[in-house]
Amino acid sequence: MPPTGGTYVLAKDVFPDGQVRLSSAASVYVDPDYGDAEVSSEVVMGDAAYDSAYRMEGGQVVEGSLRRVGGGWASFTALEKSYYQASDGFRRTEIYGLRGDGTLFRWEGGWQHKTSAPGFAAVKSMALISKTRTYDTFLANTRGGALYTIHIPTTSPMKPVVRLVRRSTWQNFETMVAAKCGQYGTLLFGLDKQTGKGHLYAVGHANGLATVIQSRGEVTTIFTDPVYFHMTRLDEQLFGE
Repeated sequence: MPPTGGTYVLAKDVFPDGQVRLSSAASVYVDPDYGDAEVSSEVVMGDAAYDSAYRMEGGQVVEGSLRRVGGGWASFTALEKSYYQASDGFRRTEIYGLRGDGTLFRWEGGWQHKTSAPGFAAVKSMALISKTRTYDTFLANTRGGALYTIHIPTTSPMKPVVRLVRRSTWQNFETMVAAKCGQYGTLLFGLDKQTGKGHLYAVGHANGLATVIQSRGEVTTIFTDPVYFHMTRLDEQLFGE
């Protein structure tokens, strides 16, 4: 039986129509007693990046904020945030942005301590599959069809380690989204925006070309919106690599 899917409208009229071009994963906290939700994410509108946050009651936005971080984002093609919190109270936040010339940027502690690394011009989309105390890992596909892991230690200067996972056939996805699957695996969704079709994969613990990837089939839903928000819990754990 093919996988089914769809989109969930958490709130309407949060942003101006058609303005959001990129979005990081949106962290959602739901009050267990009242069911109210607090949502935060980073977005790119036009040439600027923003911190966004809003609170909902009964399905309606009752409070919100949109803080401009800075300009120069017109050429960026990807935006993501990694928030990690350990059981001993240690926590960190990194924001990543991929510019069209292939430079990958990282801001530590929110929008502070910017560092960067070149060499990613072939990357088409990226999905965060691991976040630990000492590193983040993305799964990235290229325009030529290859699939790689990009392992990024939290140390400075930024020195990503790239490892080939598949040599071909992954070029059609403009967007990839990952979620935890089991203890060390990843559920990966890839969206071909040209056709509106999405494909679902179960990805084993990342180990280069030895990584196990099993297709779960084409999702029956057609996805036509220009931008989708990946809703996740703030404390979601990812151990895909």
